[in-house]
Amino acid sequence: MIRTPLRPLARIIQARARGENPDAIERENLRLRHEEMHDRDRSRAEGRLLVLGAMFFCAFTLIGFRMGALASSEPAEPRASAAGATILAGRADIVDRNGRILATNIETHALYAHPHQMIDPQRAARELAQIFPDLDAARLERDFTGSRKFLWIKKRLSPEQQQAVMDIGDPGLLLGAREMRLYPNGRIAAHVMGGYGFGEEGVASAEVIGVAGVERKFDSRLRDPAQSDKPLVLSLDLGVQAAVERVLHGGMKLMNAKGAAAVLMDVKTGEVISLVSLPDFDPNDRPTPALKGHPADSPLFNRAAQGLYELGSTFKIFAAAQAIDLGLVNARTEINTAPPLKVGGYTIGEFHNKNYGKLSVEQIIVKSSNRGSGKLALAIGHLRQREFLKSLGFLEPSPVELSEASGSNPLIPARWTELSSVTISYGHGLSSTPLHLAAGYATIANGGIRVRPTLIKRDTPLKGAQVMSKSTARIATQMLRKVVTEGTASFGEVEGYQVAGKTGTADKPKPSGGYYEDKVINTFAAIFPANDPKYVLVLTLDEPVETSGRQPRRTAGWTSVPVAAEVIRRVAPLLGLRPQIEPAKLTGITLTSQ
Repeated sequence: MIRTPLRPLARIIQARARGENPDAIERENLRLRHEEMHDRDRSRAEGRLLVLGAMFFCAFTLIGFRMGALASSEPAEPRASAAGATILAGRADIVDRNGRILATNIETHALYAHPHQMIDPQRAARELAQIFPDLDAARLERDFTGSRKFLWIKKRLSPEQQQAVMDIGDPGLLLGAREMRLYPNGRIAAHVMGGYGFGEEGVASAEVIGVAGVERKFDSRLRDPAQSDKPLVLSLDLGVQAAVERVLHGGMKLMNAKGAAAVLMDVKTGEVISLVSLPDFDPNDRPTPALKGHPADSPLFNRAAQGLYELGSTFKIFAAAQAIDLGLVNARTEINTAPPLKVGGYTIGEFHNKNYGKLSVEQIIVKSSNRGSGKLALAIGHLRQREFLKSLGFLEPSPVELSEASGSNPLIPARWTELSSVTISYGHGLSSTPLHLAAGYATIANGGIRVRPTLIKRDTPLKGAQVMSKSTARIATQMLRKVVTEGTASFGEVEGYQVAGKTGTADKPKPSGGYYEDKVINTFAAIFPANDPKYVLVLTLDEPVETSGRQPRRTAGWTSVPVAAEVIRRVAPLLGLRPQIEPAKLTGITLTSQ
């Protein structure tokens, strides 16, 4: 900015020449300068007032919009927030296919202590030991009178225990609100639920995490705040599950078995309607995993999803179905099952060294001939047999949504030889789970379409690969029906439901190698109703012995079959299946004309 002088020399000289007062020039220039400064300051002030007015206008507009939004929203109680990391304590419910609660959350309290704030630590220790008998009063007193500033006492309190603690009245005993998981049905579906534990913990909240079963498999989904109000819907039917557990428990005791498992599956969708493993546990008070002994001896062991067993003669139907599907035989093709049959230097025998002679393929299944199944396997070839069993899912872990299932890899031969092919054809040399077997039989029952077992409710079937033709699947189902009406599973007949199925008795392997002579794993795989298959039931008993006769009987026909029949008798009405009476054969009547 160019500053104009107040007394410009040229004008001063001219004013003096004219006889004028030079001070007038200075006063005039000073006045003009002041007016210029005033105009400039006024313009600057007006600009500032305009900016300030605009800011106030925007602020009041924003406040008006916010007030309008609050006035139009639903009222909600404000929640207090605390500094620090937030612990996500919420967890979605789990329900069965009919919406009945399997797992939910309840509010409880944790008990902790600030010993330096306690008035009478000795009395508090004595009172707490009376409320909680598992606590040691002497140890509590040492902790309370020591140098510790913080001490957990109990992570979960019942309302009665909470009131009793409050009655002690010591300011050093403090309660923190938190949520815990509740399984209102107790032991029912324990292995499916799995159980829970606490992750990150604070005095006012704790993170609930899944430790096994679907609780662990779907842990991230159940803890997702965006889905906390959407329950996880399982395929289980709580009523059917309870009925299967009750019958299986009674059957296990009646047959003197050390363990049992059952899988009930929808043949079209692969939905697991019931999954039971015994012995079981209460997920509300999940036991500590055993550090010693065999895993199967623990009640936490899921025999249906983790138990890898040689499933015996239940595998014979797969050899027969594959041979028929390849066009090598039909149901009436005769095969000589007379001894000897030697493969790889080993002699293949029959149960009780029987000699059936010539049998049709159908009779091989009905009479459960090892040599007959072995010869079918030799005709198929070990490479094609392996591919067929792979297409049925027997060579990979079951895809069911249980954390334990993903680690249960079937035990298959290191080298798949002709001998392996023969023994696998009658259920030895390959170990898989009852879930694998249920999926395999569901494939036969639904017309040859592979299904994948699932614990999530499905509204429509998932289209799988066509493993065998519909005609082959129908023939295989008819052969399994004759096993019940004419063969080894005669105790499996349930009037009105046309049960089809196959027994399997497998010697139990020793941990050190070889097999026990008097210990078996018995299995019955059933399809019902055979005329219009809807469900598959696989029931397994570990080391059963039926002792009602003169001699102990250990075969599946005497142990697993009658228990499975009782399960079907109980659950079929619950599944909405109406009994259909088969027409009886007319006897003593001769047709003379038509």
